Amino acid sequence: MTGTIRINRAPVLTLWAAIVAERFGFDRDAALTLGRAVSSLNATRKPASRKDADATMVAVGGDRLATTRQSEPVALLGFFVPVLMTADGWRAVSDGQPISPQAVETHLRRKFGHRLGDARAAMTGLATSMPVEELTRRAFGLYEQFRPNPPAGTRRLGVPGDLDLARLQALTHIPSRSDQEVP
Repeated sequence: MTGTIRINRAPVLTLWAAIVAERFGFDRDAALTLGRAVSSLNATRKPASRKDADATMVAVGGDRLATTRQSEPVALLGFFVPVLMTADGWRAVSDGQPISPQAVETHLRRKFGHRLGDARAAMTGLATSMPVEELTRRAFGLYEQFRPNPPAGTRRLGVPGDLDLARLQALTHIPSRSDQEVP
C-alpha cells in the first residue's frame, strides 16, 4: 500500500483513535464513537495529564470494559472520553448524547473517499504491530509522526495535508526504545 491521501487532520485522528480503541477491545461501533470524541477533544483542548490517561487505558479496555460504570470516562490517546452504555452497547458521549457510529462512518467515508480501506489497513497494521501496553504509551506520539501536515506557509486549521501510507507502514518497523535497550 503506497501513495498519499490529501486530507485534514481531524478525520485521520478519528480513524486512528477508533483503530486504537478496537485494539483495546472495544467493538467497531463503540470505537468509532470514541475516535470521534478524541478528535473533537483534540480540536478544543490539549490532553490534560496525558501520562495518567495513557496509563489507565489498558485497565479500562478489554476485560474491565464490561464492568465500567456509565459515568466512568475511558482514557484514549491521552484524553478522558465520557462513555454511556446504550441499548446498542458502549458509546462515547458528546453534549450529553451518545455519538452515532453510523454518522462517524459516513463522515470517514466522505473524507477518505475510496482510500478509506487503504488508510484503515495501514493504521490497523501499525496498531497491531506492538503489544497493547506499548500502543497505550505511544498511540498519540505515533499519530504525531504520521498525521498530515499542511504545506509550509499555510495556517494549520482547515488546510489539508498528505497522509503518507508508506510512512504508516514504515512506523510498524520502528522498534520502541525498550526494544533497543540491551539487557
